[in-house]
Amino acid sequence: MSRVKNKDTKPEIIIRSIVHRLGYRFRKNNLNLPGRPDIVLTRHRKVIFVHGCFWHGHGQCKRASRPTTNKMFWNTKLDANIARDKSNIKILKALGWKSLIVWECQIKNQGKLLSKLESFLKHKGNISNEEKRTGFGDYQKKS
Repeated sequence: MSRVKNKDTKPEIIIRSIVHRLGYRFRKNNLNLPGRPDIVLTRHRKVIFVHGCFWHGHGQCKRASRPTTNKMFWNTKLDANIARDKSNIKILKALGWKSLIVWECQIKNQGKLLSKLESFLKHKGNISNEEKRTGFGDYQKKS
């Protein structure tokens, strides 16, 4: 697992490129915020996490299926990742930050991705009902 990249992955680079083209400037991999968000827009108090479907347990994705060998190890590890993600989002929300999670599989559809990012970055409030319904705009489900 030491060979698994944790920053500057292809999905992150694609998202950063889109955010930059939209005219936003940002910091990346901020160590001072919980969860080390991949993209931090300090002025707007917004963060973007780019999650791999397998490592972060994307429920609606076939890439998130768990290995059948060494089940106990993988279930413990992946469940801990998911719990840590939820905790970090909750802490960020308490600190006044808005969070967006972009899943690795969502990068395929550039049109939807662009509108999702635009909506998140331009919108001052919470996620719209349409985005909640479609599941594509899962900024973060309320716990």
